[in-house]
Amino acid sequence: MKFPKSTLAKRLGIARSTLYYKSKKKDADEEARTLIEEVMIGNPAYGHKRIAHELDWNKKRVLRLMKKFSLRPRLCRGQKWKKKGDIGLEPASYENLVSNWCPIEPNVVWFADFTYLKVRDSFLYLATVIDGYTKEVLGFSISKRHNRQLVKSATIDAIEFRKKLPKIFHSDQGSEYQSEEHLKLLENMGVSVSMSEKASPWQNGHQESFYSQFKLELGNLNHFSEGEIVERIYQQIYYYNHLRIHTTLKMSPRKYYLNHMNKSV
Repeated sequence: MKFPKSTLAKRLGIARSTLYYKSKKKDADEEARTLIEEVMIGNPAYGHKRIAHELDWNKKRVLRLMKKFSLRPRLCRGQKWKKKGDIGLEPASYENLVSNWCPIEPNVVWFADFTYLKVRDSFLYLATVIDGYTKEVLGFSISKRHNRQLVKSATIDAIEFRKKLPKIFHSDQGSEYQSEEHLKLLENMGVSVSMSEKASPWQNGHQESFYSQFKLELGNLNHFSEGEIVERIYQQIYYYNHLRIHTTLKMSPRKYYLNHMNKSV
């Protein structure tokens, strides 16, 4: 037996209008979900923090909505490297000048490293130079070989791009960075050389973090030609520098650099 809404409301002791109430929060959450999904389409590796920065929302709100609608980044990082013991490690050829030290302006410390990119049955090598303050990739080089020319080209590319020299150039102790040719390039320009201790990748954390996310967002390269891969690397570095929000900076590295320069004028 059906009762009129007025009778039901009277028996329940509530206002009749309550029976017609529709949750506004539900509609708002659905609208927010659409906006979050739009950000995730263009930025498949974004978690709740970067999405919050992009939308200028509270990160707790974004996290709640992502959990509610089971939204997850399409690209997720694997396990991070773990620190190993320092016992028995050989001393570095050059002292680590940047241990537990954070630069307060651009061109104080540049961090350099290279990584391999697996392509079918072979490898491509990518060397990069990153400004420790702005997190911007200043220079990079791509080659089928990891040698002194690979890292030297990336260093020269960074110098030509920034039109300035760093006070300190930090890398690991790889033979490529310890080659006489690369060391002379830096020392002749008055740049101090700094190197991580052996088997201590965390001492070059800027590069380790960059490569971890970069490879994830670059994706599987097996279906691309060599020319397409190079173009893809260029596009991904542009995306990282100009568009992708860096969680520490809360904006892209390039925007952070330009903001700093405008404040310095």
